[in-house]
Formats: sequence, C-alpha cells, structure tokens
Amino acid sequence: MKEIKNQEFGGERPLYCEKDLYLENVVIHAGESALKETANITAVKCRFEGKYPLWCCDHFVVRDCIFTVGARAALWYSRDLLMEDTVVDAPKMFREMEQIRLRNVIIDSAAETFWHCGGIDLENVRIDRADYVFMGCHDIKLRNCKVNGNYAFQWSRNIEIHNCLLNCKDAFWETDNATIYDSEINGEFLGWHSRNLRLVRCHITGTQPLCYATNLILEDCTFGEDADLALEYSSVQATIKGHIHSIKNPRTGFIKADSCGEIILDQNIKAPGDCDIQIG
Repeated sequence: MKEIKNQEFGGERPLYCEKDLYLENVVIHAGESALKETANITAVKCRFEGKYPLWCCDHFVVRDCIFTVGARAALWYSRDLLMEDTVVDAPKMFREMEQIRLRNVIIDSAAETFWHCGGIDLENVRIDRADYVFMGCHDIKLRNCKVNGNYAFQWSRNIEIHNCLLNCKDAFWETDNATIYDSEINGEFLGWHSRNLRLVRCHITGTQPLCYATNLILEDCTFGEDADLALEYSSVQATIKGHIHSIKNPRTGFIKADSCGEIILDQNIKAPGDCDIQIG
C-alpha cells in the first residue's frame, strides 16, 4: 500500500483514481474532488477543507479526521465506509451510498445528510442541525446516538434504533418497518402516515403524535404532558404506562393506558371506528 504522510494538497483532483493508498496527517486544501474514483483508501488524522473529496470511492476508512465547513458534500456515490473518532462540520454528507459504519463521530452541521443511502450502522454518534437527515434511506441501525433536527427518517424503511435521543419534529413520516427501543423522541407530529412502526419502552413528547399510522405498535411507552390528540386515524396496538393527555379518533385496534385526560370520539372518526380503549 502506498503511503503519503505529512503532506498538503489542493486544487482539482490531486489524488484522482488512486488505489491502495494510506494517508496520515495529510491536509486537503480548497479545491474539488481530491480523492474521486478511488478504492482501498485509509485516511488517519487528516484534514479535509475542499469540496467533494471522497466521491465514487470503494472501500475506505476514515479515522481521527476533520471535515471542515468547506468540505461540503464530501462523501457521495461511495460504498463500504468505516468512519471512527471523526468530527464533521460540513453539510450534505453521505448521499447515494451503501454500507456506512460510523463509530464515535460528531456531525455538527447535518442538514440534508444521509440521503438515499443503505446499510447504515451508527454507534455513539451525535448529529446536530440535522434537518431532513436519513431521507429515503433503508436498512438503518442506530445505537446510543443523539439526533437534533427536524424531519428525520422521512420515506425510509427497515430501521432499528436502540437507546437514542431524538429531538426531531415530524420524525418518521412515511416510514416502513421501523422499531425503536428504549429511546426518547421529542417533537411534534411523530410518525404520521408510517407503516409498521413499533415503539418499545420509549418516551414520547410533542403534540399530535402517531396519527394516520398503519399497524402501529406501542409497548410500555410513556407520554409527556404535551403529547395531546394522539393516535388520530391510526390502526394501533398500544400499552401505555402512566398518563396520556388525550386520545383522538383512533381508527381500529386497542389501547390500554393507566390514565387518560380526555378521549375524543366524534363524528369525524374513520371506519371501522372500533378501537377498544381501556383506561385504568
């Protein structure tokens, strides 16, 4: 494997089409597509400042690196990435990619990040300013992660989440086959129009959660005081621990809760309108 250490590069495509390359303490200055169309790349303690540095890469490792704001749209159309102990300040990372593993990574500016990607596996990752993160993705696993940003996981499928904190308005809209364990989800309008969304021992806050959902399952979940008008027009199987502020017009299934402030069943309920609600 060719090694490049303690060097600096800039301009257009300085390392274009390189294969089997080890980079250490390398700086990629302003420019474009520094490592485009490459394969078998390892970057350790490197600094990326230019745009589009790692497009169309096949099998690469990024460890203890920094992507500055200038390195926007850094990783697109690539596959088989392991990224560890890295800080990302650049937006629009990870597009049209497959097989992405992140460990101990901080993404400070994650707007429009993780779009149309598959095989995503994240552990101990913090994602901030993350509007529209994970849009149109599939086969996603998160463990011990924190996501701050709205509209997460829209139009995504096959999602598994453990022990995470999600501060996300409009999260999980139009998702298919998502299961979330032992997590906290804060934000308005959670899970609308989702299919096969399962929440296990989760805490939920924010107005009008889990409406228009199909095959929704809640197992021993809790709700914050602001989580009102829940479950409207959803087909649901729910066991709720503690108090829920209000339930409105669930379509079918069953709901068991320790206590409920208000149950609203009015003329607008949708057929079959036969949800079995048990309180106490």
